[in-house]
Amino acid sequence: MMSLDLHPLFRNNRDIELALRQFVFKANNAGEPVAEIIPGKGSGQLRARVLAFLDQKHIRKLYVRREVDSGNTGRILVYFK
Repeated sequence: MMSLDLHPLFRNNRDIELALRQFVFKANNAGEPVAEIIPGKGSGQLRARVLAFLDQKHIRKLYVRREVDSGNTGRILVYFK
């Protein structure tokens, strides 16, 4: 399973956006069934930013569904076709 840890990038909006975009396209092209994005628990602001990114119309077309892991709210699972 591919994984992206956003902890080192949490302060730079441009780096976060770029890392997310590259990761989603790479996971989609690699044929991964599931990929995880780790925004961490914290205040939830980074998680909200990641979910907003994933909900963009042009990004939404790349994956089937996404969910916040019920056992670990600091982890988002993205399911591909």
